[in-house]
Amino acid sequence: MTTTLQSHKTRRKFSTLHLIIWGYIIWSLVPVIIAIAYSFNDGRSRTVWQGFSFRWWFGDPNASLWHDDSLRNTISNSLILSFSTMLIVTPLGITLAIGAQRIIGRKSKVVQSLTAAPLITPEIVVGAALLLTFTRLFTMVPLGYAAQLLGNVTFSLSSVVVIVRARLVSIGSSFEEAARDLGATRFQALRYVLMPMLWPAVMASLVVVFAIVIDDFVITSFLSSGVGSETVPLRIYSSVKGGATPALNALATLLVFTSFSVLILGLFGLSFWRKRHGEPGGLRAALSDITQADA
Repeated sequence: MTTTLQSHKTRRKFSTLHLIIWGYIIWSLVPVIIAIAYSFNDGRSRTVWQGFSFRWWFGDPNASLWHDDSLRNTISNSLILSFSTMLIVTPLGITLAIGAQRIIGRKSKVVQSLTAAPLITPEIVVGAALLLTFTRLFTMVPLGYAAQLLGNVTFSLSSVVVIVRARLVSIGSSFEEAARDLGATRFQALRYVLMPMLWPAVMASLVVVFAIVIDDFVITSFLSSGVGSETVPLRIYSSVKGGATPALNALATLLVFTSFSVLILGLFGLSFWRKRHGEPGGLRAALSDITQADA
């Protein structure tokens, strides 16, 4: 009887947890799905459905996403900023993480605290501080793409350091020490032993940095120089309260698809790495690696 009651309580507990989880998922995804759906609306309304159409993607000769130069410029700016930040931050973060891991003693805790500090610093504080820095101290850096790139590199660097350091802790030092005992130099042990094992953290870093930068609003807006450096989030914010058309929904939809595409490419790359090293492949295993590295 007691066992039956306990089993019944366990089932009720899991049912409640499942209900909460699915409720959260639905609450998070439904607004996004609605926004995506109205990018295919035939009329100008963003709240009343008037039929399916590709008018706001490429059908309208003036206001569609394909024909509006200003909308295409924001997409180009976002992609350039995201990819350039990702390519700079990832190797730099890996280097800093490995260097910080080599420090021992009290200095190690100080370095760990300093590298993680940007993660807990409000982004608006970082953005305002960078704006003052570039307009008062380092005036040779103009506002716009250059300042936005340096700002996003500064803010997202700590994420890569934390992700890579977590992977380094799980790997330990035994593999490098074994390689050194077998005659490898420090550089050879780093290149041929440690770096291949860091690949899941590298892929996670690439995906996370891209996701952070492509939808960043605070730092990018502080360091913007106007229309020439306007990104998709800035355009959405400036247009959403006005008389925006469903072309804005198409722009947001493209941003979502781009982020998911980069995630899928990262998962395929990690899955290929797992198969090449004799581990079970597949997108599920790769996703598990990325989420564990991100944690």
